[in-house]
Amino acid sequence: MGQVKAAETDLAPRRGNFFDALKRQLPGLALALGLGLGGLWLSGSPWLASWHVSALTLAIIFGMVLGNVFGERLPAVLIPGVITAQQKLLRLGVILYGLRISFQQVAAVGMQGLLIDLVIVGGTLTLGTVIGRRLLGLDRHTAILVSGGSAICGAAAVLAMERVLRADPGKVAIAVATVVLFGTIDIFVYPWMYGHLSLDASQFGLFTGATVHEVAQVVAAGVAVSPQTADTAVIVKLTRVMMLVPVLFILSWSEARSATSVEGARPKMSVPWFALVFVGVAAFNSLVDIAPALKDVLLTIDTLALAAAMAALGLETRVAKLRALGPRPLVLALLLWVWLIGMGLGMTHLLTLSAAKRTVTIVTNTEVMSKRANTSRPDHSARPAYRLLPASRFRTPYFLLL
Repeated sequence: MGQVKAAETDLAPRRGNFFDALKRQLPGLALALGLGLGGLWLSGSPWLASWHVSALTLAIIFGMVLGNVFGERLPAVLIPGVITAQQKLLRLGVILYGLRISFQQVAAVGMQGLLIDLVIVGGTLTLGTVIGRRLLGLDRHTAILVSGGSAICGAAAVLAMERVLRADPGKVAIAVATVVLFGTIDIFVYPWMYGHLSLDASQFGLFTGATVHEVAQVVAAGVAVSPQTADTAVIVKLTRVMMLVPVLFILSWSEARSATSVEGARPKMSVPWFALVFVGVAAFNSLVDIAPALKDVLLTIDTLALAAAMAALGLETRVAKLRALGPRPLVLALLLWVWLIGMGLGMTHLLTLSAAKRTVTIVTNTEVMSKRANTSRPDHSARPAYRLLPASRFRTPYFLLL
């Protein structure tokens, strides 16, 4: 009995510390979640839904308005909860995002979709960082965040990268703003482009999924063309989202490599464990058939967690900081938008032409082999309709076409 009482006595301070910490965080968490709920509710209104304005965008706008209007007059009691929303709720949102992806969808993309996604993601991140830093004079964090939002999955990628970079909220806000601006332009420009390009619905879906910023914007642009375009575009886009995981690890390694401690030694790499859990959730979603009602609830929680994290970042974003950045992030986003369209079209045409040539070659060689087989037993009652060519004319390594 004495041991039990001693154990209870030891646990009492821990319970007290937990509830005390929760009590300190509750006001800020409630504010962030309230703003996130407001964005979630308002994004479902018919008018905003027709423009495909996401809950994340509305939440960061609400946070920025509140933070800039009241500024220093906001009570200090909100700070612990706001920081928790920026960190813990953000990680929760990224983890649950894995429920939107399955490995079957990634496999369905095939080598064409995987190749174009690799080129687009790698090329956009590299080009954006180089242009942003060397030509436009942007700081490293801003260049990476703007490039990452364009390259991978919009606001969700910006938020995930922010956890690794520990970037200033103002830089996060401007990166999200560029994603919203050019992604919204895509919703109107892409359906118009479809009528002027020599791509069928499936090929245009490949192009759309590989180049449009956010999943919601991909859906909007794809549906405006055809259901087939939308289906292909979403699958290609979700494969692009999966590339967020290796990008986060590379970014974490790069941060550790470039930073130095006070003693001059390089600090250890900060492993983004939430990215691994994200892959685990995607694997679970691939193997287990989750009930639709439960999955809808989990996806709503995911959107709310990300929206609350965006609202918390907006609360710390000041217009003065955005002005200090000037128009350079917008110029970078514009250049990357042009790059995405140009490289996306080039890759789509190249892969389509390559696939068409291979198909024609296979069909042609199959016909030749069929004719050879037919001539092995010639019908002397009728003259053949073609002249058998010498065997030396056919030296195609057929195994390479498999």
